Amino acid sequence: MLKLGYKIAPEQFPPSELLQQVIAAEKAGFESIDASDHFHPWSEEGQACFIWSWLGAAAASTQNIELGTGLTCPILRYNPAVIAQAAATVSSLAEGRTYLAVGTGEALNEYSVTLEWPEYDERQIRMIEAIELIRRLWTGDKVSFDGCYYQTKKAKLYTLPKNEIPIYISSLVPESAYIAGYYGDGLLTVGGGEGLEKPKQILSEFEKGARDSGKDVESLPKAIEISVEYGIDIEASIENFMKLWSGAAVPALFVNKIYTPEMSAQNGKVVGPETIKKQGCFSENPEDHIKFIKKYIEAGFTHIYVHSKASDQIAFIKAYGKDVLPALKET
Repeated sequence: MLKLGYKIAPEQFPPSELLQQVIAAEKAGFESIDASDHFHPWSEEGQACFIWSWLGAAAASTQNIELGTGLTCPILRYNPAVIAQAAATVSSLAEGRTYLAVGTGEALNEYSVTLEWPEYDERQIRMIEAIELIRRLWTGDKVSFDGCYYQTKKAKLYTLPKNEIPIYISSLVPESAYIAGYYGDGLLTVGGGEGLEKPKQILSEFEKGARDSGKDVESLPKAIEISVEYGIDIEASIENFMKLWSGAAVPALFVNKIYTPEMSAQNGKVVGPETIKKQGCFSENPEDHIKFIKKYIEAGFTHIYVHSKASDQIAFIKAYGKDVLPALKET
């Protein structure tokens, strides 16, 4: 069940370069990608394309690699019926190589567009309701839905997905992982260099939720994004991290009403090079990467998405595909 994936970064690159990257990733042996769905980047110097347009192009430009979001917030700037239609269209184009990952979002992408940023508990309830509506629309039935937050009247998708699209639910802390297991078809979380205690706790809570809802825990995808740098100028990649991504390294961004790239960058000013180096595996030795990723596989994760901040992503993809992926596929 192991899938080795690559994190697409529309916060860093324009869509044309992202398309070259996903094609290269498929050729290099990556089996899946996850792509951020953001309205704003983490920094004024970043990018932020409309990811659903890009996923359509990626579906038409690849043959085998799995495509999905990492992640979509289907509750505020999007109506969940629109996300149901978007994911179904990507599935149709990709002949079923599709999953959908959802979460409660960040103010960075939601408040600036809607002027809404409810408390976390409400956003979680909205997400659960959105998932129910999305799944019902994927059946192809006419759906009259009367929820607390979303309503439809005889809404129907006339272009249906080619696969039963699994919905992964994001969890960054153990407290929310039970919900991911209970309502989701899979888990998406983020790893770091601080050890495996927290990821293992997240997995444990996810599995409790899945068991309580009657699911086969062993069959569920358990995905994790991890930061890596390899085969390139690692110090330059760390500079990119600080310039483009540092806001995302501070938990306050995911809780507070931080809604512009400037605010995000200000939030990340406390993040320095030494902190970044603790976030993942930064090494030019392939054995270090193999050991680092194997720890997550042995902990129970089935889908690994590596995320590099290198300026030359094609060079990173080719080097990782040549020196690291083959050893992991033998696991």
